[in-house]
Amino acid sequence: TQDNSNVHRGVHTLSGRATDAYEGARVKVANFVQAASHQEIVFTRNASEAINLVAYSWGLANLQQGDEVILSVMEHHSNLVPWQIIAQKTGAVLKFVELTPEESFDLEQYKGLVSDRTKLVSVVHVSNTLGCINPVTEICQIAHKYGAKVLIDACQSVPHLPLNVREIDCDWLVASGHKMCAPTGIGFLYGKLDLLRSMPPFLGGGEMIADVFLERSTYADLPHKFEAGTPAIAEAVGLGAAIDYLSNIGMERIHDYETELSTYLYQKLQEIPQVRVYGPNITQGRAALAAFTAGDVHPHDLSTILDQAGIAIRAGHHCTQPLHRYLKAQSTARASLYFYNTREEIDVFIAALREAIDFFGSIFG
Repeated sequence: TQDNSNVHRGVHTLSGRATDAYEGARVKVANFVQAASHQEIVFTRNASEAINLVAYSWGLANLQQGDEVILSVMEHHSNLVPWQIIAQKTGAVLKFVELTPEESFDLEQYKGLVSDRTKLVSVVHVSNTLGCINPVTEICQIAHKYGAKVLIDACQSVPHLPLNVREIDCDWLVASGHKMCAPTGIGFLYGKLDLLRSMPPFLGGGEMIADVFLERSTYADLPHKFEAGTPAIAEAVGLGAAIDYLSNIGMERIHDYETELSTYLYQKLQEIPQVRVYGPNITQGRAALAAFTAGDVHPHDLSTILDQAGIAIRAGHHCTQPLHRYLKAQSTARASLYFYNTREEIDVFIAALREAIDFFGSIFG
């Protein structure tokens, strides 16, 4: 409202205030994920762009014919498609960790996949479909024994539980602001300082340079080397405000409350005979979401009926088409909770879901 000016470029008051707010947001993000330095935080449009940054900057420069990249069958398309493209360009080979019988990350299979040929492991922290919480610290420890780098897709974990990138010891971590009560169009990449310094720029333009000559350029220090052009200033400041909001509530408090909510949701869904919930049992730990099917009722039909009752769920493949094929499910419905939801809202959802299932049951016999 008050400081609509570009950052890093002007010596006038408005630019100075905008720059302070923008860079202040970076410090807030660094503190939120407990990075060692604010220079390890690069602002991006979203987590997808952050993964692409790593893929095109580090991947093209470091992956070669026969190198192996380990992903999992539960990855979001954003953590599949960039590596498919890079593999096609470099000759690297993609390998995939499958699921345990409980439908969670198969750590034992992963241990068998990692080898001296492994150059990168890129996995989700919390599955946006299965709700499983993957053992990312152990995943990193195993990969690093073989000299491999690790990227963590933390879109579904950063907003919901306390997170320390130094304890996890990941090389990169990505997240999106809109899942954290921030505006859309803002996300971030965390990367270890020395690793980011070794990576070439992803985009060229203003802001990311030190000196420009007609024939060549030198590049700015971190994090500006990776932030070409006018950034999403208002969105970054909004992300900082969202982090203040979440921090004031307390991430431990949010996580504990969501654990209660997710347990209640899972138990209520289990009471409906037609419902099949995907992912591990609640006793094994789950995030506050549940992807499910209800017999022969199409998830899109369920979503339409529930929407008429004022309940918004998602229906489809949730940007995890390979996972749905693996599970032999064309699509699923997904109920997702956050700290602003209540047990009473879950009760309303369950009652409406039962009515919808009965309605379609009466139609289809």
